[in-house]
Amino acid sequence: MAFANHEQANEENDLTLSLPKESGLGAAPYLHLFQDFWCPSYYVQGVNNFQKHFHAKDSDVFVASFPKSGTTWLKALAFVIVNHQRFSSFDHHPLLSSNPHQLVPFPEFILSHDLHDKILSLSNMSEPRVLGTHLPFPSLPESITKSNCKIIYICRNPFDTFVSAWEFFTKMKLVSSPALTFEEAFEKYCNGIMGFGPWWSHMLGYWKESITRPDKILFLKYEDLKEDTAFHVKRIVEFLDSPITQGGDSNAVIENIINVCGFEKMKDLEVNKSGDIDNIAEKKNFFRKGKIGDWINYFSPSMMEKLSKIIEEKLSGSGLSFKVHS
Repeated sequence: MAFANHEQANEENDLTLSLPKESGLGAAPYLHLFQDFWCPSYYVQGVNNFQKHFHAKDSDVFVASFPKSGTTWLKALAFVIVNHQRFSSFDHHPLLSSNPHQLVPFPEFILSHDLHDKILSLSNMSEPRVLGTHLPFPSLPESITKSNCKIIYICRNPFDTFVSAWEFFTKMKLVSSPALTFEEAFEKYCNGIMGFGPWWSHMLGYWKESITRPDKILFLKYEDLKEDTAFHVKRIVEFLDSPITQGGDSNAVIENIINVCGFEKMKDLEVNKSGDIDNIAEKKNFFRKGKIGDWINYFSPSMMEKLSKIIEEKLSGSGLSFKVHS
């Protein structure tokens, strides 16, 4: 067994070493170009294991996102909605004592090591399982794309996404790559070099699939969810065929869901003020500002002009667009 583990470690090392690498914003010293996206070095093997060994169930719900696009909030909402009958009391809800990332794990992260044990723990999760992923649509395991499981995707205005990523990844505990200035990181981002990027192909992959298969993928924008939370939470509830819609007090339940998953509410919980997730990211760093338009405090006019042009060029003709709040 030890020999097999050693052999597997060598294979993993060979795979990572064979890939082009760059420094950029992400949860690792380097990003590797793997299957046409930039994968943090820690997770190349996890992605590989996820694709080869994960078996989706028709009842699974996946929260998919590009990093720093509202993932934590959507994980909380999805977990509460899916588990509404199991945890009907909002006074003693698991979300009050656990971080959303602990309740809704990323398989590509946890399958990076201890493969057998982690596959077992995923298999033993209560159903319906709520799981997260940052993988682009083409890199999802076939069992996800071909099963009847559902995917809720969230994206965010690329200006705010970059600022949130910059603030988050520069505070990571384990990142020891060459430090990038804000301007250097921005140039990389404009070239698509960020963990799980390019951001435009990530968004477009799920966007196009959501148009083709609206019963499979619900596509959300962070800004829309923020500006009319009740409307979009109802959309999630309906998309998941949740029994919440059948009750006479569904509006009151939705209001309670919104409150328990609120940004300030989660930020103020003791469980989210200290400790970390997987020894990499401090919990408190998942709750920074949650605002729309904060990028205006960071960008120079030339940076704004450059990113605006890239957004226009990359998303042109797709039907996907963003309002720039300033």
